[in-house]
Amino acid sequence: MPSRSSSRGHPVWTLVVTGLAVFMAALDNLVVITALPAIQESLNTSLQDLEWTVNSYTLFFAVFLMAGAAAGDRFGRRRMFVVGLVVFTGASAACALSDSSQQLIVARAVQGLGAAMVMPLTLTLLTVAVPPRRRGIALGIWGALSGLAVALGPLIGGAVVEKISWEWIFWVNVPIGVVVLLLSLWKLAESKHPDSALDPVGTLLGCVGMFGVVFALVRTTEHGWTSGAVLSPLVGGVVGLVAFVGWEIRTRRPMLPMRLFRNRAFSAVNAASLLMFAAMFGLVFLLTQFMQLIQGFSPLEAGVRMLPWTAMPVVVAPLAALLTPRFGNRVVVAAGLLFEAVGLGWLAAVASVDTQYVDQIPGLVLGGVGLGLFFAPVAEMAMAVVAPADQGIVSGANNTFRELGGVLGVAVLTSVFTAQGGYASPQQFVDGLVPASWLGAALAALGCLAILAAPRRSKEPRAVTVEHAIPDTESVAQDSTLQRSHR
Repeated sequence: MPSRSSSRGHPVWTLVVTGLAVFMAALDNLVVITALPAIQESLNTSLQDLEWTVNSYTLFFAVFLMAGAAAGDRFGRRRMFVVGLVVFTGASAACALSDSSQQLIVARAVQGLGAAMVMPLTLTLLTVAVPPRRRGIALGIWGALSGLAVALGPLIGGAVVEKISWEWIFWVNVPIGVVVLLLSLWKLAESKHPDSALDPVGTLLGCVGMFGVVFALVRTTEHGWTSGAVLSPLVGGVVGLVAFVGWEIRTRRPMLPMRLFRNRAFSAVNAASLLMFAAMFGLVFLLTQFMQLIQGFSPLEAGVRMLPWTAMPVVVAPLAALLTPRFGNRVVVAAGLLFEAVGLGWLAAVASVDTQYVDQIPGLVLGGVGLGLFFAPVAEMAMAVVAPADQGIVSGANNTFRELGGVLGVAVLTSVFTAQGGYASPQQFVDGLVPASWLGAALAALGCLAILAAPRRSKEPRAVTVEHAIPDTESVAQDSTLQRSHR
């Protein structure tokens, strides 16, 4: 059944509302990073708690992304968008009011749940509201705002922490959230796809499985890999993930159809996305602390010094758009991952107690170039390798794998950091940072190999009737304009 809409809605106002929402939700992925030392000092948190301050948000964001999109299709996109805004804004206030690390972690998890309801629906609402001839421009602005939020996250976080306090990185969401909420009720049109599938069992199994695995990895910072405190949740998480796969194979309307993984290009794209985000988030988590605790920079100075990495994609993205018609998405994405691997390897090679920032700049720039070559081509590649009926589900899956990569990257690289070093002295910090950085470089290199495993030239996906998919005629029309054969 086609998507039903009460009215198309005003395109400009819809772009304003969804743009503000996506900026706010994307910003909270990284804005907290530069505030970690201040949070640690204020709340007397452990390294494990710091990990969860980041991971609780991204984990819940990742696990509930696809469920949030499906709930919007089923119950009304504007309605669920508004619910998500209320949850996100309320949780932001709860983060700011937290007086213990445990309260902050729980509030961050709820904040991630709200973001998972908001983020995927911004794209659907925008697609429905904007006429086809203007969608390219609107989606370009939407994507630029998301990228800008990632680029400015460490900088804004550092500025707010230094000039006011760490609580205000969460308080600033409250007035923005209220404004977006009022504009949503006033300007957005309702639309839905009543036949879309909900998969509560799959969502629960996926959440339990991923939580178990991440919980085990985070606990390695205090317990050995062979301890029961690590092995028990690890085994439970793996069992949950196996049960998730089994359920998705059997159920009539799965959240993530397992048949998609028979598509070699689909599997390669998602593996590369997971590995790229694992490398990036894992090292950003440690590097911003290195800049403040070892190099002596303030939170704002650390945020500014991260810009060659985080802001470079804004500069490189137009170059990626020029290269993909000539070389194909596969080659450009592989080049981006290779640049990322070399950049992280450079940072690992120059890391020492006496490292000067000027020595880090080449590594940061190379990493930023890698991100710029990666983001847009990999998204386009993901959409081009499947049938139109599957594009909505594939978009959600790709975003989910990215967020899960960030969660796993922070957990795994921090585990290596604590196994080899720690916070006791500057030298001990470097002793942990160096092998963690090399592991990040290795993850990016593995991502390069993964994307090269995709077919050189994708075949046109067959138009098949799939009862598992969550088709949306508006988004399919938009997505079909973005497809381009990749080599």
